[in-house]
Amino acid sequence: MDKILRIAVIGTGGMGANHVKWWAQNPRAEVVALCDLKPEKCKKALEKAGLSADIPVYEDYKALIDSERIDAVDICTSNDFHSIIAVYAFEKGLNVFSEKPDAINAQEMQRMKEASEKAGKLLMVMRNNRYYSNSRYLKQFIEDGKAGEIYCGRCGWIRRRGIPGRGGWFTTKARSGGGPLIDLGVHMIDLAIWLMGNPAPVSVSGCTYAKFADNTAKADSQHAAFGEKVQDGVFDVEDLAMGFIRFDNGACLQLEFSWASNIEKEKRFVELRGTKAGFTWNEDGTIGIWTEDEHGTLTDLKPYTGEMGSGHARALEHFTAILLDGAKPDYTPQQGVNMIRILDALYESARTGKEVRL
Repeated sequence: MDKILRIAVIGTGGMGANHVKWWAQNPRAEVVALCDLKPEKCKKALEKAGLSADIPVYEDYKALIDSERIDAVDICTSNDFHSIIAVYAFEKGLNVFSEKPDAINAQEMQRMKEASEKAGKLLMVMRNNRYYSNSRYLKQFIEDGKAGEIYCGRCGWIRRRGIPGRGGWFTTKARSGGGPLIDLGVHMIDLAIWLMGNPAPVSVSGCTYAKFADNTAKADSQHAAFGEKVQDGVFDVEDLAMGFIRFDNGACLQLEFSWASNIEKEKRFVELRGTKAGFTWNEDGTIGIWTEDEHGTLTDLKPYTGEMGSGHARALEHFTAILLDGAKPDYTPQQGVNMIRILDALYESARTGKEVRL
């Protein structure tokens, strides 16, 4: 492979346009082609990224993959196409980066994993929260043994009013896989489990609710701008999910994710508790560490870790470093399988009212 990664972005609306921009800013990557069902989105993405308007644009991802000399594809489509495009790309000998969630169900994620292994190619899915400066600080803090045994915690991303693309693919379960649990849950559940050392889940229980499908209040979240609204479209997903995960090492994790609920304001967080210290990860980049000093005095620490930086851009840079430099992957496909199994089981638990063993 050349020392420049030749990349094609498939799906250039919303987050996909941001990916094009981040790739354009990566000195070790070249955007070779773009694909979207609406070609005008590709043109806008090229303009936003400051790239040449002469870069080829496709409507059919198969035509792009079959025609262009590329090393990898970056999939930023609706969730239902993640596994479909990834498997086709692997069959053509390409590496794959995909936006989250990994897939709409565990069976599709397993197909992606097996296809990548058969092809001997890299599969990586967006885990941007791992790459923020406060996340990296806490990971090192834990690995240095300063937190002790991490045995429990909670995480969430809750919005007051922030339903994305109401009536479109975000709120259509067959295309999205679910509501805020799969949309927002992947982000914070992954960060919590990664900080905990990636224990394997053994059981989950959960509840889901859909109380705001017909609510017309104005969104107070910038993230509600993702997705295209469809008048009188489908809304068959939850708007709030709560749950509980048990892990093979005895640890547990509480969960809460919502697009809409009557709370004070939008918030995303991870709080973990260890035998030596507990801590809180905050979305503004700050950290709170709750411990005691050598004299047994309860002590609060608030280390400054600098600007958070772009976790998304750093994830793409890491993908590049794996392929060009042989860097060790932070993400493994089995972590993706475990994630989607958790989400599937939470939805099943909510449906049956029973705990689900994994």
